[in-house]
Amino acid sequence: MENKLFSFISKYISLTEEEKNVLLSLNLFHTLKKGDVILKEGQYSKESYFVLKGCIRTYYIIDGEEKTTAFFTEMDVLTPHCVINKTASDYFISCVEDCILSISNSEMEAEVNSKFPKFDIMCRKLSEELLAKKQIDFDLFKTSSPEERYLNLLENRPDLIQRVPQNQLASYLGIQPQSLSRLRARILGKKG
Repeated sequence: MENKLFSFISKYISLTEEEKNVLLSLNLFHTLKKGDVILKEGQYSKESYFVLKGCIRTYYIIDGEEKTTAFFTEMDVLTPHCVINKTASDYFISCVEDCILSISNSEMEAEVNSKFPKFDIMCRKLSEELLAKKQIDFDLFKTSSPEERYLNLLENRPDLIQRVPQNQLASYLGIQPQSLSRLRARILGKKG
């Protein structure tokens, strides 16, 4: 797992053996099971997550119904809003699959950044990329029909179709599970 993490980091900065050893000494890797809830609405957290293996999702519970807002899979990073705002979380995070996550907190990050300032540069670059991606995803979601959202998902994140339960996928697309079934049938009919 550490090779996956180091490979990801190498896209932004190069690491010395000393820097790799410092990261490994932080006990970053955690194994979680499918269905585990990592963060609940109303909880406070200081933790950020990097998915090495598996899939996690963020969701709200509104009028007793889960509303999925995002999926995070291998090499995705999630820092919950509550960490940045230092407030209680207004959503949940749970494991869609068995996962191996790298979990860090602001104290760990500050310690690493003070010893190795180039990590701060990497974090800034990564934050900028994530912010831009989130804005593009949000704009695309707001300006597309459910069918266009599904086709976009097929094109850009086809793995989710097999990995995620249909009810969570439908919620993410902003439709009911029955509508997703009809949508899939219609799209398959056009291809056939």
